[in-house]
Amino acid sequence: MYGYGQPMDGAAQQQYAPPQEQMPGGMAGGYGQQQPLYPEPSPPSLADAVRAFTTGQMSAEDFQQIFATSKVYCPRGDTPGFLALHNTQQPVIPMFTSLKELRRYAGKESKYFVITGAEVIDLLPTGYGFVLDMEGEHRMVFDAKAVEQMVDFAMRRMYG
Repeated sequence: MYGYGQPMDGAAQQQYAPPQEQMPGGMAGGYGQQQPLYPEPSPPSLADAVRAFTTGQMSAEDFQQIFATSKVYCPRGDTPGFLALHNTQQPVIPMFTSLKELRRYAGKESKYFVITGAEVIDLLPTGYGFVLDMEGEHRMVFDAKAVEQMVDFAMRRMYG
């Protein structure tokens, strides 16, 4: 009869390594798995980028790079798609940098969806602009012409 720790006829004995000690954050300790001493700085949030861009502290290209990868909160109706405001010079679509900003504008029980800024640029209908954080202190309006420029910039970055 064979059991743990008993050699089998001619077979090599297996040894099991003790479980590795867990570090904070769930990472196992060991060679090459240490936390970095100087972690990479995270990019600014979309709200921070809006503030920096509207005050002239950030270039349009830097803002667009952050916008492209950021989550954007959009109010929605009963049918799929963007809700547009038509009581402006050009139709614009309200969008928000956070759920808190969306709730400030549309109410606590409002329906919404979340997409990235890159998806906004890809899906926005021709001739429409958008406004970020309509009720916020750093409201930002992009008319249809500005959206076209953002699309051109994204295409140049993607395809050269």
